[in-house]
Amino acid sequence: MGKWQLVKLNFGRSSVHFGELGIGMEESKERVRSDTLFSAWVSNYARLFGKKPVEELLAKFLQPNPPMRISSTFIYRECKNNTKNSTIFYLPRPLKFPTNYPHGGDLDSKKDDLAFFKTYKSLNYLPLDIWHRWYQGEGFTQEDAKELTDKTKGNAKGKLKEAGTFDYKEAFKNHKLPKVAIDRTTSATNFYHTEYVQFNWEQNGSGVKSLSGLYFLVYSEDANQHIEELEAALNLLGEQGIGGERSSGAGLFQAKWLDLKDASPLWENVVKPLDDKAYQCLISLFWDDDKSNLERLIEDKKDNLDNSQSSYEIQERGGWYSDGNIRRQMIRMFAEGSVFPIEPQGKLADITPSEFKAHKIYRSGIALSLPIKVQI
Repeated sequence: MGKWQLVKLNFGRSSVHFGELGIGMEESKERVRSDTLFSAWVSNYARLFGKKPVEELLAKFLQPNPPMRISSTFIYRECKNNTKNSTIFYLPRPLKFPTNYPHGGDLDSKKDDLAFFKTYKSLNYLPLDIWHRWYQGEGFTQEDAKELTDKTKGNAKGKLKEAGTFDYKEAFKNHKLPKVAIDRTTSATNFYHTEYVQFNWEQNGSGVKSLSGLYFLVYSEDANQHIEELEAALNLLGEQGIGGERSSGAGLFQAKWLDLKDASPLWENVVKPLDDKAYQCLISLFWDDDKSNLERLIEDKKDNLDNSQSSYEIQERGGWYSDGNIRRQMIRMFAEGSVFPIEPQGKLADITPSEFKAHKIYRSGIALSLPIKVQI
C-alpha cells in the first residue's frame, strides 16, 4: 500500500473565483475539482523546471500506475467547542444510500419518509465522522432519521448537528464585485458583477488565521518520487493563485502537507480497505475511454450482474487554454460521489485542439476513491 497525505490550502484573506462550465462569470463555486487542480499544479511544475522535466513527469502519469493520485478539493472548517478545537473535514455524500437506510415499511409512515429524505437529499457533503459512520461503520440509524425529520421542521438537535452536518455553508461567504469591461476597438463599456468566495478567517495577533479553507487527499505509490519538486510547484501555485480573477489577487493560498493521523486519527480508518464486498466512492473526477473498463465498472459486482450496482453523475468539462484564445476539447467525466462496484483507475485525457501545435494538453481523469458499504 502506498502513502496517503492530506494537503490543506489556507487562503487567509484572499477570495477565490472558481467558475464552472455553464454558470458564467457572475457565479463561483466554493471548491476546485481534481482536473483543474492537476492542470494548474503541472503548469507551475513546468514554470519551475522546464519543458523536458514536465514531459517526463506527464509520461509517468500516462502509465497504468501513475506516481500520484489526487482528490478534488473539499471544505474544511475549524470548529471550537467546549472541550477542544477540532477540524471538520467534509466529504461528498455517495450517490447510494448508506447501510440500514430505511425504506417504506421500516418507517412509521410515508410522510416521515418524505420528511427526513428532503433534508437527507440536501446534504451534498458530510462531516468526516458522519461519512465514516454511515458508509463504513454501523450505518444509518433511526435516531438519524428522527433528527433529519426534525431538521426539516427546523429544530434539529443531536449527533448530526453536533458533528456539523448542517453547517457546511458556514465555512464561506459569497460576495459580488462590480466590474467594467471596455471594448478594445469601440471603447464601449459593459458593466457586470463577478462573484467571489471568501473563506472564514480571523485576525491572529499581527497575522491572519484561516478558520476554513480547502483540502485535498494525495495517494502516492512511491512517496519519495518527485515529492520535493511537486511541493515546490504547489507552493508556486499558491503564490500565483488558483482559479479565475488572479489578476485581482484571487486564489492565493499557503499549502500545508499533513500525514493523515496529524490531520485527524479518523482518516487512517477512512482510507483503510474494507472487505471484498466493498464499493468505491469517487473523491475525484474520473475519465476512461476504454469501453471494456467502463462496462465492468457500471455492470459488474463479482458474479452478480446488475445495472443498478453503480450510481453516478456525469460532469461536462471544457474551458479555454490559458496561453491563447483556444477552446479546449470538451469531455464528459464521472463526478465526485459516484459509486462503483470496483475501484476505478482512470487516465489522462488528451484534449489538445487540432490547431494547437506547441505541446500536448491533458485533462486529468485519474481516479481516487474510498471504500464504502452501501444499501443494495
